[in-house]
Amino acid sequence: MARQVPIANTRNIGIIAHIDAGKTTTSERILFYTGVSQKIGEVHDGQAVMDWMAQEQERGITITSAATTCFWRGHRINLIDTPGHVDFTIEVERSLRVLDGVVAVFCAVGRVQPQSETVWRQADRYGVPRVAFINKMDRLGADYRRCLEEMKEKLGAVPCLLQIPVGKEEKFEGLIDLLEMKFLSYSKDPRDPARFEVLDVPEALVEEAGEAREALVETLADLDDGLAEAFLEGKPIGSDRIQAALRTGTLGLKCVPVLLGSAFKNKGVQPLLDAVVDYLPSPLDIKPVSGLGPKGETQTRPSADESPLAALAFKLMSDPYVGHLTFLRIYSGTLNSGDQLLNSSRDKTEKIGRLLKMHANKREEIKEAGAGDIVAAVGLKNTQNGDTLCDPSNPLVLERMHVPEPVIHIALSPKNKDEADKLSHALGKLASEDPSFRVRTDRETGEVIISGMGELHLEIVCDRLQREFKVQVNLGAPQVAYRETITKTVEVEYKHVRQTGGRGQYGHVWLRLEPQEPGTGLVYETAVVGGTVPKEYHNAVGAGAMEACQKGGARAGFPVTDLKITLFDGSYHDVDSSEMAFNVAGSMALKEGLKKAGSVILEPIMDLEVVTPEDFVGDVIADISTRRGRIGNLDTLAGSKVITAEVPLGTMFGYSSELRNRTQGRATFSMQFGRYQPLPENVALEVIAQREAKKA
Repeated sequence: MARQVPIANTRNIGIIAHIDAGKTTTSERILFYTGVSQKIGEVHDGQAVMDWMAQEQERGITITSAATTCFWRGHRINLIDTPGHVDFTIEVERSLRVLDGVVAVFCAVGRVQPQSETVWRQADRYGVPRVAFINKMDRLGADYRRCLEEMKEKLGAVPCLLQIPVGKEEKFEGLIDLLEMKFLSYSKDPRDPARFEVLDVPEALVEEAGEAREALVETLADLDDGLAEAFLEGKPIGSDRIQAALRTGTLGLKCVPVLLGSAFKNKGVQPLLDAVVDYLPSPLDIKPVSGLGPKGETQTRPSADESPLAALAFKLMSDPYVGHLTFLRIYSGTLNSGDQLLNSSRDKTEKIGRLLKMHANKREEIKEAGAGDIVAAVGLKNTQNGDTLCDPSNPLVLERMHVPEPVIHIALSPKNKDEADKLSHALGKLASEDPSFRVRTDRETGEVIISGMGELHLEIVCDRLQREFKVQVNLGAPQVAYRETITKTVEVEYKHVRQTGGRGQYGHVWLRLEPQEPGTGLVYETAVVGGTVPKEYHNAVGAGAMEACQKGGARAGFPVTDLKITLFDGSYHDVDSSEMAFNVAGSMALKEGLKKAGSVILEPIMDLEVVTPEDFVGDVIADISTRRGRIGNLDTLAGSKVITAEVPLGTMFGYSSELRNRTQGRATFSMQFGRYQPLPENVALEVIAQREAKKA
């Protein structure tokens, strides 16, 4: 295949950050400077290219990850702009699963914020190398040094500062490049935002720049023995040697190059693009992707066009012009329009209709794509998020992505009963696009229940139902996703015996149920000695027990979590035993055990951060306390106060309106899921009473 750009010159990168750090503004500048767009799109006036959904343009936030391709210094950059709002964290999760590197954007005023920590941990989970961009250096209260300290304290990062600013806050003029020791002076003419001059370092800053460069070399010397030796001997160290050490350290996840700028004021974006090319990996720099072969053996696929095809479907989208799109990251091999592929996750054959390169919601048709590319395919009928597509003669299943559990539910119904089928079809499409959005029908009430990551998440879903699918719906009150767990270890026996005219059913099990640490989830193990329960029935027992956990605990019928289930004994019958009999025995034993194990209800606890003018601190703290919140820290940030707290989700519905009223609209907040913890007994009794009343 004749490649337009060598694979070594490909960069698959994403932009991640806390909400309002400036991700989309940075993306828009990248598109402008790389020549993809001729006009700079702004988030605040709804003109951002990467925020193409109507809901994004109206609200000034990113909801869905948008993919595009641009070129810089002979390199192809496949760029994904991700949301910062915690409700859309699945977009970050699935993007990080397929990206080779990321740019983490921090606000020079807000510094390391709660969602910054979340996306950083997500990048840690997938081992993705990072470059950091401290944005908004022109803002009042900008403090890049404090941001560097928080990167060390809160993220455990080793930041390597590559620039220092010239001018402060509104007098921010440009940057000193510490590698080349040059002053990048940016144009003040708004008609010429791309222009900057490379000048000598101003005399007043020569000493500060020299000290900063020495600090950079000293940091890298801890990671590079050769550089350390030259540093200790006092030898001159050139920019090429520093760059090489930076690249090695970044790819090895040992350090993070840090750049400064103001994307909105068009300062610092070109050096950021240089850093993407210089320090972030190409597909050749990452480990060959591995997966499971047909016999469960681990196989690897080098990132090369000659390797057998292996691609991961990481995003589904409905396009009004071309229909159903499946976004693919090609890890190895080549893909052509018209190819017959194997969906190894579902053991189904798929045919590629057309291949598209996406630019936000615009598209360019291509005939073929190779290793390292990110493309959209048309015509895949059976492929879902996280599925593997591969060469039928070389099957491989890649690791699926991590999907967070929803924390909020809402009941809905069509306003017009004739639209029930239309609603069902629309919800099915939305659920296939977004793995963190779930749909189910309540067994007792028959209501359709939708579940998501927060109020905003479900609000956007309902908005899309009305706009895109033309379905009008009635909404119920939001409901918290409570869970149950146990407080003590129990052992329980259940014997399932049923004798009918023909073959009977016999399944006999002993299960041990043990409470686990919060966040562990459900764990199933076997400890059967002597074959009292044959191995072929072990999975059936586990499946039955797990199914019973999902159906609900003994206290209020909420799904059970943080529980270890061990099958340790039982018996079987040569004729009457079957997988179905042991499945039933596992399910019934679990139910019996939950009654004896002291079930408690768990509620989701959210990590809350409120930024408010000092005048309103007392009001805000008093309100949090009435919501059963626990105040953590109270910090000062650029003339405002930052309150961190832990608050039960069940008390936070409608909080944005209440905060606006209490602070004259001057406070902002962000909230993300922290953990589950036991519900106070008096509140638990209220929750149980409400649940019983609803069933009645």
